[in-house]
Amino acid sequence: MPGIEVIPSAKRLIKSLRDMGYDFSQAVADIVDNSIEAGATLVAIDLEFDGDDSWVRIADNGRGMKPEELREAMRYGAKRDYTEDDLGKFGLGLKTASMSQCQLLSVASRCNPARADIAAYSWDLDHIERTNRWEILPIERNGLGPAIREPLKDSTGTVVLWQQLDRILGYKHPYGEAARKRLSQICRDIELHLGMVFHRFLAGDVRGKRLKLLLNGNDIKLWDPFCRTEPKTNKLQPITIPIQHEEVSGTVLLEPYVLPHQEDFSSSEAFRGASGPANWNQQQGFYIYRAGRMIQSGGWSNLHAPDEHMKLARVGVSFSPVLDEAFKINVAKMRVQMPTQIRDSVKDAISPMRKLARETYDRKSAHVPRSASVPVPSPGVIAGPSTSSPAASSHPEEGPKTGGSTQSMVLTFEEWAKCLLAKCTRSERRIVEKLLSRLKKDLAG
Repeated sequence: MPGIEVIPSAKRLIKSLRDMGYDFSQAVADIVDNSIEAGATLVAIDLEFDGDDSWVRIADNGRGMKPEELREAMRYGAKRDYTEDDLGKFGLGLKTASMSQCQLLSVASRCNPARADIAAYSWDLDHIERTNRWEILPIERNGLGPAIREPLKDSTGTVVLWQQLDRILGYKHPYGEAARKRLSQICRDIELHLGMVFHRFLAGDVRGKRLKLLLNGNDIKLWDPFCRTEPKTNKLQPITIPIQHEEVSGTVLLEPYVLPHQEDFSSSEAFRGASGPANWNQQQGFYIYRAGRMIQSGGWSNLHAPDEHMKLARVGVSFSPVLDEAFKINVAKMRVQMPTQIRDSVKDAISPMRKLARETYDRKSAHVPRSASVPVPSPGVIAGPSTSSPAASSHPEEGPKTGGSTQSMVLTFEEWAKCLLAKCTRSERRIVEKLLSRLKKDLAG
């Protein structure tokens, strides 16, 4: 008996696909993936605030697409063959990423360097709501506005234009200072995110795929989680782990790094910059790359819990798209899992690095022997050098004397506060800082 084709309701399914979990920065990153695959060396992201007429544009100087190629690229579940190093996978990213942020998606492309012939089509949610049909709308040449036409005037490439930004600006009619401030914050977020996710492309570390990113005309600076330009960053020996998943064989490359102690960074600014978009404790752990593109930034993939003493430990984990099934990568390229079959091998392999990271963090520069107790400072030692009794100086390992006034060591208030803050978790730190500030005022009074 022949099968019966059942076509999904366009207006229901396309709305559901808007909720795949993209945030704005992740959605833009997915479009940049397509630009890299198209051979682009420059991708320019521009955000224009103009109330209801606000727009976001991602334009590249890649190969561009012929009209038939562009129509296929606009299809949900586009048919195409992916090479081993391609960043795409499901044929969904352009559409699902874009429509997660806007109601009107227009894509224009030029592939002939000698002629400015531009093919352009759009997905319009209003049209789909009215017709309930999976229809893209052609954009005639005289309908191309300057936002689409200008980037393609002098070179081949593709322009992705988002309009009716209901998900980005968060207002039905986005006028006023609140909407403008939201767009400014979005710009800061996207700069950090893209500089991190594509740092290997920005640095030229991915063969044949050097990339430049612009945000509103300004260079996006790379953020290297491994601080490789810091002289005292400790790069350990790379480790290759073989993996077999179903009928696919491959390897996973681990590149462990131990970042310098805070006092060994080249500057306080460099130390602050190394903390990353999510700050130190959340940025420790694995940085997982698929074909050079970062998928996960920090975290120990349930092999270890975050630990203040491990915040200098970072590990690059690289795999090829042929291992996508093993790593269970999702459509949005935002979720990845450490394969079960290599978890023990990975844990063993990073054990020496974790030990070195702890030793680097816990070094004696804290000025407190690990076996010594830290007494609460008295008002008399808020300022000035530390002092100690002769007995304490001779035998610091004995700890504080009980039953008398002599202590094994005396710290200044600042030294004591530093030791206390070093033991705080991220959630505790703000509370402890407030208490220390109050205590210092009381002691000084």
